Amino acid sequence: MNKMMNALILENFGDHEFKRVELPIPQPEAGQVLVRIHASGVNPIDYKIRLGEATYAMPELPAVLGTDMAGVVTAVGEGVTHFNVGDEVYGLIGGVRGLQGSLAEYVVADADLIALKPRNISMREAAVLPLTFLTAWEGLVDNAKVQPGQTVLVQGGAGGVGYMVVQLAKALDANVWATARTADQSLISELGATPLDYTTASSDDIIAASPEGQGFNIVYDTVGGPVLEASLSMTTHYGHITSCAAFGNHNLANSSLRCATVSGVFVLMPTLTGNRRSHHGDVLKTATRLVEEGKLRPIVDPRHFTLDQAIEAHDAVQDRSANIKVVIDVI
Repeated sequence: MNKMMNALILENFGDHEFKRVELPIPQPEAGQVLVRIHASGVNPIDYKIRLGEATYAMPELPAVLGTDMAGVVTAVGEGVTHFNVGDEVYGLIGGVRGLQGSLAEYVVADADLIALKPRNISMREAAVLPLTFLTAWEGLVDNAKVQPGQTVLVQGGAGGVGYMVVQLAKALDANVWATARTADQSLISELGATPLDYTTASSDDIIAASPEGQGFNIVYDTVGGPVLEASLSMTTHYGHITSCAAFGNHNLANSSLRCATVSGVFVLMPTLTGNRRSHHGDVLKTATRLVEEGKLRPIVDPRHFTLDQAIEAHDAVQDRSANIKVVIDVI
């Protein structure tokens, strides 16, 4: 008889509840590892999937949701040579389409999607890193190919992805500016960027804050909508605008007149399609190194949510009462 685990399942899109059930503990196949989950990070995509608002990532119901996790490897499948039983790992592993998520005691994860957890942080802190760091990296490095000394503007620099973009850009020796509300100006400064208060600064004011008032080499938009629209005018000639929130219709005339490149980030692509999964694992290895070098720090909301309080954790992300990132304690 298979051993059982506790898990939460979503039965209907739009439900404001999960059902606690017992499920068989899955067994790893070739290229997979079994992880005992300690912490499940909560991202906006998680509540959007629950509400049925993420048509590009919807699982078949009933489903175990949860995208990010940190935990301990308890078994390895055939062909896995870079992880061993007892390793502490983290990654963006599922909760979409047919992949089990992290709202459970165990998960079978593709070994390509995970990395060894930074040794100097907790499981809770590690669980908030994968999606945000991967999103930051894909826009800033894979797309915009940031170089030392370049100027980077981060739109929404105190948000879950934004604060990670700020830290990554600083770690890569860029000069960084970031927009945030008045209350978050001190956080932007602590992260090493020049704060810009979007509640008082106009688009012209933001451009004027750039060196020589000519705009920024790279603009990373994490907000979308009118903010992305304004961002199209904020680069230097031949600059780059990249966005993880480009889900609307936009007029590219202003960016075209600057000969600027516009690119989008869809961090779930490897998880959903299987393409370039090993790239995610490699990028997380870089995150581990930067955390251990003290160049990257996760910020976790101080509240502790259990599996039985998962809906409250979703609510904290959805109503934006969270202090940057929310974690559900599985152990």
